[in-house]
Amino acid sequence: MATDARRVIIVGSGPAGYTAALYTSRANLKPLQFAGYQSGGQLMTTTDVENYPGFPEGIMGPDLMELFRKQAARFGTEMMDVDVTSVNFRKRPFEVEAEGKTHLANSVIISTGASAKLLGIDAEKKLMGHGVSTCATCDGAFFRNQVMIVVGGGDTAMEEANFLSRFASKLYVVHRRQEFRASKIMLDRAHANPKIEFVMDTVVEDVFADGDHKVRAAVLKNVKTGQKRELATKAVFVAIGHVPTSKIFEGQIDLDENGYIKVHDGTYTNVEGVFACGDVVDHVWRQAITAAGTGCMAAIDCERWLESQGH
Repeated sequence: MATDARRVIIVGSGPAGYTAALYTSRANLKPLQFAGYQSGGQLMTTTDVENYPGFPEGIMGPDLMELFRKQAARFGTEMMDVDVTSVNFRKRPFEVEAEGKTHLANSVIISTGASAKLLGIDAEKKLMGHGVSTCATCDGAFFRNQVMIVVGGGDTAMEEANFLSRFASKLYVVHRRQEFRASKIMLDRAHANPKIEFVMDTVVEDVFADGDHKVRAAVLKNVKTGQKRELATKAVFVAIGHVPTSKIFEGQIDLDENGYIKVHDGTYTNVEGVFACGDVVDHVWRQAITAAGTGCMAAIDCERWLESQGH
């Protein structure tokens, strides 16, 4: 173990990163955390969070992340709100570069998260959290007995549509093609749902808001005929996939075909001393509570590994 290296560096923040920071700092490992220029993860772009335990009245996403951050800082986590630009896991101690400076680490915990793919329309970002969403589990219950739209043609879109049908009065699945990427079983389930109607060969071209800055309608465009129509709705759920934030780790650790970091036995990567947690490894659940749980796991795995190395 290098004496001039940090015992642990955490790359990323959000529920996973801040939880890892909390646990490693309480273990007196004195972590250095690169929280990123846009620290806090995807919850920084959400509004009400009602499904995180401990907040019976709900809490705003940014407020929840601020509490996570303060708790980790209270126990001595050193935080830098900058992005890591490169890593070198081929030598020990590991090298982590940020803002032109190389930092050495005996162990690294990765919690860089993932981001939802978006449609690319201006209204999407303006209305995110106000009727536009990328998470049915997070936001579906806010729109009970309302008309909703799900955009996408894969398993995620079908799963979100079926889930949202519990709350929606009517739900439209908008897909730009006739063919689906979704598995037959998921597609059949959606087709059998009486609340769901499919709108094929169609894209969402725009989303309109009312005076309260809440979604009131979407503009649908048929890609074959060019015909447009306005559909009244209170919620547009974009379900066209996620992109893990893992590019800087390509060639350094094992990734799967979609770019998610491969882990085994909890949070261990294929490089001994490098651990990964949160949405950068999770393409299934993607919830704040599951991310926080894996952040705890990564911290404990890391602490035990460091101890096994005599540190």
